Amino acid sequence: MSTSKLFEPYKVGNITLSNRTAMAPLTRNRAVGGFVPNPLAVDYYSQRASAGLLITEASQISQQGQGYQDTPGIYTQEQVAGWKKVADAVHAKGGHIFIQLWHVGRISHSSLQPNGGKPVSASAITAKTKTFVNNSFTDVSEPRALELAEIPGLIDDYKRAARNAAEAGFDGVEIHAANGYLLEQFARASTNKRTDAYGGSIENRSKLILEVAQAVSKEIGSDKTGIRISPVTPANDAAIDDDAQKLFDYITDGLSAEKLVYLHVVEGATGGPRDNAPFDYTSLRKRFSGTYIANNGFDLALAEKVLAADAADLIAFGKPFISNPDLVERLKVGAALNEPDKATFYGGGAKGYTDYPTLAVAK
Repeated sequence: MSTSKLFEPYKVGNITLSNRTAMAPLTRNRAVGGFVPNPLAVDYYSQRASAGLLITEASQISQQGQGYQDTPGIYTQEQVAGWKKVADAVHAKGGHIFIQLWHVGRISHSSLQPNGGKPVSASAITAKTKTFVNNSFTDVSEPRALELAEIPGLIDDYKRAARNAAEAGFDGVEIHAANGYLLEQFARASTNKRTDAYGGSIENRSKLILEVAQAVSKEIGSDKTGIRISPVTPANDAAIDDDAQKLFDYITDGLSAEKLVYLHVVEGATGGPRDNAPFDYTSLRKRFSGTYIANNGFDLALAEKVLAADAADLIAFGKPFISNPDLVERLKVGAALNEPDKATFYGGGAKGYTDYPTLAVAK
């Protein structure tokens, strides 16, 4: 039986987590009509309520923010009602849950957009990647540059989504500013060629992330607002900045000034190597005044090493939580992990979603 720091209680804002594990956001593409969370999501998340902190799959803040088929939203009352069942079920099991707020920007297809329009981004640069629509992988559509006059409305969409999350009973929200989606499209030089107040310098490219963070934290409280960043991931055709360290040090300073409750960092390439590009994550750790959550490629040994070195406060596990609803218990007792069925990651029903066995069942 492990006695590592990973299984100690930890306080995030005004909530006390039962341990230092977090379930990372995991897109599952199972929303039902109106992009409402699938009723099965109630079982899926409550089965995993032993995680210290659950972070939901990314959920779009508006129709414009959607990039893939069958992903849930948090912008209608039907969606709020669906998510409330999830939050209530997790709380009934003694767990804590944040919802991740998402706008994909250019990683979308016109068939998902209002009136079949173009997706929006910092600049009109088409990503060399695909999305999943109409049950097939399809090239993303050409985007248009978000107009300056549209930015206040975009920020209002984030505020509304945060209010809806509070209404649904979530303990907080995580702003998705990672993996080459809209907020990171503004931050990175390769995807932002603007010449206005949101382009050019590091300060200008960081402006939207910081304005969204400030708006959301003022709307629901900084103690209920976290954010996710990915300084050197190449995900979704986002070229790594030559000045990535300087850029994300600056962003982190701004986020810390807003007193956000946590900084969730994808260390390395999302779902890939942790050392794909040079970057000093300890710089972010030192600059950020709140909780630091480390993510990407963690197993028990690496988690214990990072926590022992005080290089993070919480460790986020992704795919292991898909196939192991009782991941915390398995790590604690050193039990073998279920292997995930990759064919059922995206879309479908209960198979590969709510039917993975726990240790109790396996015995």
